[in-house]
Amino acid sequence: MVNWLNYLKKIWIVNLYMKLIATTILCCTLIAVTLTAAGADQQSRKTAAGAASGWQKLADGLELGIFDSPQPAEIGDSKIRILRIDPGRYELKLLNASVSKKGRPLSAKQWCRQNGLVAAINASMFQEDFKTSVSLMRTRTHVNNPRFRKKDMTILAFDRLGTGVPEVKIIDRQCEDFKIWKYKYGTLVQSIRMISCKGKNVWRQQPQKWSTVAIGIDKTDRVLFIHVGSPYSTHDLINILKELPLDIARAMYTEGGPQAQLYIKTGAHEYEFVGHSEIDFSNNTNPLFSWPIPNVVGISLRKD
Repeated sequence: MVNWLNYLKKIWIVNLYMKLIATTILCCTLIAVTLTAAGADQQSRKTAAGAASGWQKLADGLELGIFDSPQPAEIGDSKIRILRIDPGRYELKLLNASVSKKGRPLSAKQWCRQNGLVAAINASMFQEDFKTSVSLMRTRTHVNNPRFRKKDMTILAFDRLGTGVPEVKIIDRQCEDFKIWKYKYGTLVQSIRMISCKGKNVWRQQPQKWSTVAIGIDKTDRVLFIHVGSPYSTHDLINILKELPLDIARAMYTEGGPQAQLYIKTGAHEYEFVGHSEIDFSNNTNPLFSWPIPNVVGISLRKD
């Protein structure tokens, strides 16, 4: 009887071990399947995000992003078009009609063709003389407007005068002392702040809507030339930019309405985006021509 009981006890122990082993194998299998599925799902999400990001490589260090706005416009295609620029490969240049007595405003396309630029965008709003910027604008060799406006909080700075600072910077006077930073760059363009140094939308809501061009910087210091042809209030547009996968850090307004332009020509790629005013949109969504503008920020491939 004792031997029989010992035999049954051994069988019970063996069965228990077998169940434990089976359970362990099953758990490991389930974990492996779960991890594999999670990895595949994560990869698929990354792939889908990449496909949906809207970025098209035009050249090394140069990408064009065309995004559907998360907020449809009342009129137009609701597209947000952005040229993303690596300032390590492309240098920014400020061109002014005021640089000579015979200088005259040109379309962004004409500015590019006459000066060998890859792309150009409005530098800022201008005064009634069709040459002078509304606020501070200067290069190392030419001063378009020496007047510094206290109410305009951002200054686009490039053509750095030494190392230890970014190639391109949007100086925000809320967070940075312009009296110090202005000596670090050869070119300064002052305009109206859209996204602050703290990442906030600082534009009040208004009923007016129009096309917009802006210049931004992302969180890795890449430059963003932004063109939006469909009419939005600036407040709404800022929220749209913050919602898109741009990693946008700062942005400043450079122009609105029919004058708003972005032209790109590199290799076989050529694009010309122009703007509209509310009046244009109410009558015809197709612009008749590219307006001449007196000041542009352009880019060219670095030679160094």
